Amino acid sequence: MAPPRSASLPEAVLFDMDGTLIDSEGMWGEAEAEVVAALGGVWTAEDHRRNVGGAAEQVGRYIAELTGSALGPREIISRMQEAFGRRLAEGAPARPGAKELVTEVAAAGVPSALVTSTERMLVETAIGAIGLENFDLSVAGDEVERNKPDPCPYLKAARLLGVDPARCVAFEDSPTGAASALAAGCLTVAVPMMVPLEPADGLILLDTLDGVDLAWVRAAAAEHFGRG
Repeated sequence: MAPPRSASLPEAVLFDMDGTLIDSEGMWGEAEAEVVAALGGVWTAEDHRRNVGGAAEQVGRYIAELTGSALGPREIISRMQEAFGRRLAEGAPARPGAKELVTEVAAAGVPSALVTSTERMLVETAIGAIGLENFDLSVAGDEVERNKPDPCPYLKAARLLGVDPARCVAFEDSPTGAASALAAGCLTVAVPMMVPLEPADGLILLDTLDGVDLAWVRAAAAEHFGRG
């Protein structure tokens, strides 16, 4: 039986996937570069940084404009997903501290959700190193009306869990994802991976999730929500 939930705990913990829980941003960069090259263009590190954390539709449009391709965004997205899927054959490794935190949250009975811009067809394989079963539910990028940086993904996850997003802690890595979680009202903990984040109200910046445990989450939530 799970221990009783403390009043100081957040109502739920919400996790981004790519770059936050798994080390997959490099795989996405390689997949994007492959697709762009096939369309006659060149994908630079700056192009990748501009799209970190972005929805597939956004990246598809960006590539179409960059290459001047006659292909529509959905065809570009399909090619990108196929290229990324091939790189996922061996799975994406977990980021330091990520699996430990997710499994501790699950074992404690604290509601949790995976909130990702990645489309549903790739989610289970991508998160394999941690296990989709460790989350109460997941919200994928093609299951929301508007993707990150809009708050819609986090608001949907909170609604499905039956919790107040303003009483949740979200974990992110990118400016796009952090903007989404903050706009939903979540206390947001970010571990920047490829793109730096600027300090903001309601945003905690860390260098790593290694050593971040449920006690740390409880303390951060108690301090933040206690000010509300």
